[in-house]
Amino acid sequence: MSEFIFRTEEMNPDQIKDLFVNTPVDEEIIRKLKSQTPILLVGSRGVGKSFLFRVAEAQLNDLFETDKILPVFVTFRKASLLQSGNKNQFQAWMLSKICSELQRALRRRGKLATINYSMGVLLGTTIKPEKSALEEVMDLFESSWKNPGAMVDDSTVPTLDSFINVVQDLCEELDIKRIVLFIDEAAHVFYPQQQREFFTLFRDLRSPYIKCNAAVYPGVTVYGDTFEPLHDAVRITLNRSITDSNYIETMKGMVLRQAKDSALSATLSRRGENFSILAYASGGNPRHLLKTVEMAGQLDSSAVNKVVREYYRESLWAEHSNLSEKYPGYAKLIDWGRDFVETEVIPEIKAKNDKSILEKGEDGATSSFFWVHRNAPQEVKEALRLLEYTGIISEHSSGIRATRSELGSRYEVNEGCLFAQEATPATTAHSIAKRLSIKRMTEYGSNYPSFDKLKGTIVDSTRNTAIVKQFKKSIDTLDLTDWQKGKLHELGIKTIGELVDVEENKLKEARYVADVRARQMKNAAVAAVCEYLLG
Repeated sequence: MSEFIFRTEEMNPDQIKDLFVNTPVDEEIIRKLKSQTPILLVGSRGVGKSFLFRVAEAQLNDLFETDKILPVFVTFRKASLLQSGNKNQFQAWMLSKICSELQRALRRRGKLATINYSMGVLLGTTIKPEKSALEEVMDLFESSWKNPGAMVDDSTVPTLDSFINVVQDLCEELDIKRIVLFIDEAAHVFYPQQQREFFTLFRDLRSPYIKCNAAVYPGVTVYGDTFEPLHDAVRITLNRSITDSNYIETMKGMVLRQAKDSALSATLSRRGENFSILAYASGGNPRHLLKTVEMAGQLDSSAVNKVVREYYRESLWAEHSNLSEKYPGYAKLIDWGRDFVETEVIPEIKAKNDKSILEKGEDGATSSFFWVHRNAPQEVKEALRLLEYTGIISEHSSGIRATRSELGSRYEVNEGCLFAQEATPATTAHSIAKRLSIKRMTEYGSNYPSFDKLKGTIVDSTRNTAIVKQFKKSIDTLDLTDWQKGKLHELGIKTIGELVDVEENKLKEARYVADVRARQMKNAAVAAVCEYLLG
């Protein structure tokens, strides 16, 4: 059996081109990544964000002589090592890192030989063949963990304005139309405060000559007060639907592109039905698929049954629970989310599927979908976003009408987690996957009993300096109507902290404030502080 490459950073540019399986959805995403509009590419771990970045980078490089668009790939993996006494260390380090990667990209294109002195600003010195002053500053920041608190002189790092001006000068002098930054794993490796600073820089790094793309995760990304995802970038969610007509062939292509021997191709042809079970179980996540295909060996039914049960009933859930070690402020939300989906949502969906198949046979529709009311507590929405991070669920669509025309969001449970509940997934998984209907979603209203378990979670978890500062902000900063703000002032509620602490029943004491408006007010306050839980 072939050994697969699971992570994009382990692939060289030629492998990226060879392993890319072209689909209309991926091509459209790549087109937008290469455009002038800033893009946030959102997706769970292993879904292929970094890979699409590298494909877009490779295509821009191939067309550079005609299109004059220079791609620059940047990773910030060493952010956690920054522990200097310089209060501006993170922005200075990010700019020095971007400058360094831009310098490398220009050198690879042979542009440094004709460059003038303005490049000195970008490097923090005059051009020399040895390491530049900015690279030395970057190294000092990255080694500051060895001597925490030591000052790092960042005087050679350009200001943001001077950097943008120099980029324009470079583009005009070197006949470059635009520089496109591909910033990988922007939120995953940063501390919360670093994330806030990053997205401020992302917003400000905008001119006709430079634009940013960033790969981010759902649920754990902190945008801060100055960056608005809906206005400062185009947000694209990377999901691959198992209901697409060419889904199995696309996923099979991803596996075969990595095959190093003909035996795998023969196995997939001989046991295509068993492969398709693993493909459906992956929910469109290439990393899940490659790992489970490798684990399943010869893809016989007993191996597929074993892999589905172990990977999707144990490994994936363990990965989710382990998030509480990385994000202790979210521990209660993480535990509640697992309990809700694993012990309530999935059993309910399975019961409906079993009944439909038993009563209607081939005509029985199945589901992997559930719906949550838009006025559910904010804590519930945050818990669901964390489940999106690990890929256990994904948001299928928002603003969906359910029973009694109520509005909410429809979510899709990873099909592997559903198959793992079957006694023999190799026997029953096809019956579930091939008959999925979005109309058979399980509905959870705004006051579903299990939601009560999360009440007060935000208040209990937020008594630290960063969040107390957020609590002191006026309710006028919240995304509420003037009428709602007026009602809060009537009740003497003036700060976000006071609104977080107050019970919903207290809010209903205001005239014309009933259940829906009380929940909206409460959710706005919780949302305002929720991103600070990580810090």
